[in-house]
Amino acid sequence: MFDLELGPLGSASVFLAFGLAVYGAVAGIVGAARRDARLQTSARLAAVAGFILATAAVVVMQAALLTNDFSVTYVAGHSRIASPTWVKVVTMWAALEGSILLWSWLLTGYTALLAVTAPLSPLRPYAISIMQAVQVFFLGVLAFIANPFKVVPLPPLDGPGPNELLQNHWMMAVHPLLMYLGFVGLTVPFAYAMAALITRRPGTEWMAQTRRWTLTGWGFLSGAIVAGGWWSYEVLGWGGYWAWDPVENVSFMPWLTATAFIHSVQVQERRRMLKPWNVLLIVTTFSLSILGTFLTRSGVVSSVHAFGNGPVGPAFLVFFLLVTLTAFGLLALRWDDVRDRADLDSIVSREGSFLGVNILFVTLTAAVLLGTLFPLIVEAFTGDKVTVGAPFFDQTTLPLWLLVLALMGIGPLLPWRRAEQQRLARNLALLTGALVVSGALAWLLGVHKVYPALTVALAGYNLMSLYLLLSGALVPRLRLANRGALHVLRSYAVESRRRVGSMIVHFAVVIVAVGVAFSSGYRVDEQIRLDFGSSAEFSGYTLTAVDRFMERTPARISAGAVIEVTRGGRPVTTLRPRLNLFGEAGRTVPTPAVYYTATHDLYLNLNSSVGPDTTFVVLRVVKSPLVTWIWVGGAILLFGTAYSLGGGRRPATARAVAGEKPEGAPA
Repeated sequence: MFDLELGPLGSASVFLAFGLAVYGAVAGIVGAARRDARLQTSARLAAVAGFILATAAVVVMQAALLTNDFSVTYVAGHSRIASPTWVKVVTMWAALEGSILLWSWLLTGYTALLAVTAPLSPLRPYAISIMQAVQVFFLGVLAFIANPFKVVPLPPLDGPGPNELLQNHWMMAVHPLLMYLGFVGLTVPFAYAMAALITRRPGTEWMAQTRRWTLTGWGFLSGAIVAGGWWSYEVLGWGGYWAWDPVENVSFMPWLTATAFIHSVQVQERRRMLKPWNVLLIVTTFSLSILGTFLTRSGVVSSVHAFGNGPVGPAFLVFFLLVTLTAFGLLALRWDDVRDRADLDSIVSREGSFLGVNILFVTLTAAVLLGTLFPLIVEAFTGDKVTVGAPFFDQTTLPLWLLVLALMGIGPLLPWRRAEQQRLARNLALLTGALVVSGALAWLLGVHKVYPALTVALAGYNLMSLYLLLSGALVPRLRLANRGALHVLRSYAVESRRRVGSMIVHFAVVIVAVGVAFSSGYRVDEQIRLDFGSSAEFSGYTLTAVDRFMERTPARISAGAVIEVTRGGRPVTTLRPRLNLFGEAGRTVPTPAVYYTATHDLYLNLNSSVGPDTTFVVLRVVKSPLVTWIWVGGAILLFGTAYSLGGGRRPATARAVAGEKPEGAPA
């Protein structure tokens, strides 16, 4: 009897949360306009209550999944009795309706946390109300268009289970959560930007109050992209991690504009410049996240990552247009308040370099957006199906990325306002020397392809930049302090968490760039047929097909081959690539086997079926240099982001020791 009530209970939680979101959005706006503290407080309490109700809906869905309650529509359509417990848990976000439930829950969580922790300011009630207005849309879609709690009149005895690709790797438990935490987290700075325009306070206050929110959302989104690349590498069987797939692109574009925003806000904080630019960037970031949600949930793009056809596409398209037009209209209405009053003193300055980086990031976003939408535009107007493949994206974006790496090295070394000629010449000479030496060393070691060689050269250039930044900060401290270098370094790292965190992130970007350059530039990809008991040579390795195997569990049937790997006659490892069948009517999906090393990966994927009478296997064998360093660089990037979250502005005494001029002092 209790099981039969889970569907109505979940629906009731969603409808009540929707009602509270409507009330909170209206009460907050009215309370702010009338300066009614009681209404504002009730709106904040509604945000907390909405999160409790959304949490109740999530708990109900998890209970339905874990107890195999097939009277609930979503469970009947996407779960299976034999699935492991962890698969049942992540099934909640494995399909359309469940993913919207997860998004709505996280959105109510962010809003409740904001309502509880945000400092009192004229911006707070408007920002919370805008967050609740976004909730109205998502909870409305969940309640009226894509309700996962509908009751099945005649429940089936079992269900089909989630998409086979999503059962094939534990990263499915991590990647979507990180993605939604990133997208939803970036709603907070959007809400504060809109609040700043509404209240005619587009200065630095809204950015100061959202710095940690922005970094947190950006960090989650960065982690999601890295995790998604690893999932693709470990599951899809093609030996790569990024294919410029439309769904990959729609997660990448908000990351690009959010990265530009993080750099640009520093200019507004320090020089009171780029106010309209910052509002444009955060509006674009939020709009692109909604556009991406429309593309992945409407069926208009074909992708292994997409949710296929669904009823929510038109609603997301209307919401995207409404958000974009309203935000840009409000910006136009407040243009006199937002436009810059300060001028760029010199292009050769830190603000000039940040502006250059931002232009490159926006250009990258435009290129990716064009390549993603062009096939849809052509099909809409002509009916013809066209594709834009990886060559377009590679040729368009690679030169821009090299320019980003170039500005990333010189920018932090430049002072605000205007660079001093002598110091600029010295720094440029050292950077150029590092670039030439690194590039020449790479060439002598056999790196003769242009893109990898240039990346190595720019990596040396950026490492020199980081050395100059650290030495410039530590040398004055060492001269004044009577303590050892390690103590001074530790003290600096504690005092300057934001700056040290940014250095760590830039170091991580260099590592990732080198990993991407070599894994794509020097990848070896072959298809090899191996009779059992025979061997084949591949890129310095000897592969021997030893045996076949079959494993059966309640959740899946696996069949694969045992491949012994030797090098120079010495055993290296044994790899077991396999094919998995989930459910009786499911499709077979591969599970590659990967031998990870610090210098390269050896990647085996089965391209043929394996049975009791099979006498041979066909393997796709890939050797990719430095792939592991992409995942290492991603982890370092997340660490740097987390480290910088703990820091505010350094005390004036610490900046004075570093030889920095206080804000507002003449350059």
